[in-house]
Amino acid sequence: MRYFATIDTNVLVSALLNAESIPGKVVQEALAGNIIPLYNDEILREYNEVLRRIKFRFKREIIELTVDAIIKRGFAVDAGPIEDVLPDPKDVVFYAVTLEQKKQDDAYLVTGNIKHFPKVNFVVTPREMLDIIENERNE
Repeated sequence: MRYFATIDTNVLVSALLNAESIPGKVVQEALAGNIIPLYNDEILREYNEVLRRIKFRFKREIIELTVDAIIKRGFAVDAGPIEDVLPDPKDVVFYAVTLEQKKQDDAYLVTGNIKHFPKVNFVVTPREMLDIIENERNE
């Protein structure tokens, strides 16, 4: 089974810092096609801006390969406004894209900052996303 998921930028950062980490495994699942990344132009801009921060020292080629892979394997979603108020305005787009996709399919928001979002069953940590995939494989 494949899963639609909006991948928060913090998950990408963690994955690029350590490919063997839990977030790294989530990104590997996306690259393998088991997770279909959801995105829009605003999310792609944030990915590019954050991943290019000097403090991370990510190579330009790695950033481009990662973002290009998300575009190639992912699904663009136009999201409208949401009613929920989130602590960080930059998180709204990730939540809105997920909500929009949920109108048609199951979709998840994978984040390392779970407390920045409403407590709903589709906002999950990277570990929880891997558990969902693993449980399906074992059924």
